[in-house]
Amino acid sequence: MNDSAPGADGTPGTGSAAGPKRKDVRRNQQTLLDAAAAVFVTSGVEAPVRDIAAEAGVGVGTVYRHFPTRADLVIAVYRHQVDACAEAGPALLAAEAAPRAALERWVDLFVDFLVTKHGLAAAMQSNDAGFEALHAYFLDRLVPVCARLLDAAAAAGGIRSDVTAYAFMRGIGNLCIGAETDSRYDARRLVALLVAGLRKD
Repeated sequence: MNDSAPGADGTPGTGSAAGPKRKDVRRNQQTLLDAAAAVFVTSGVEAPVRDIAAEAGVGVGTVYRHFPTRADLVIAVYRHQVDACAEAGPALLAAEAAPRAALERWVDLFVDFLVTKHGLAAAMQSNDAGFEALHAYFLDRLVPVCARLLDAAAAAGGIRSDVTAYAFMRGIGNLCIGAETDSRYDARRLVALLVAGLRKD
């Protein structure tokens, strides 16, 4: 039985209330994901949930209400960060005068993501099905974005055109391995040299 009055468009009256509620839930989840990401950078994915709750300014129960298991939280954080990286590509192309500059700025963001994913590689060795899908999600979201940036920069004459997005991203990823645990290794400098190698001038 539905006791709510219909709205002006004939839909149930609960729709107008449900909309803001869904927005609140999404906003709360975003706050938790941002807090968890910050804690993961300093303490890894095994950081105590109470630290994440404190960073977000909520109770521990709130974290578990949104993300019942640690795997749920870890997967959500990295999907959230992958999405942010993917959405940055078109935004940078629109904002930068030169596509090559957009590519270089996007690579900086991609490196930020790679070198701050403390503990994710180990976590992905678990049997949780969500982790199995995470790598595919990473590729599905980011390879097309990288390809668009490379194509735009090549079309503008800023870089060579014989490098694929997957190979380029794989190269960056390999250069970033271990960067977060070795203070003597500057992955960003090596990545900058790789990016410089794309230039035609």
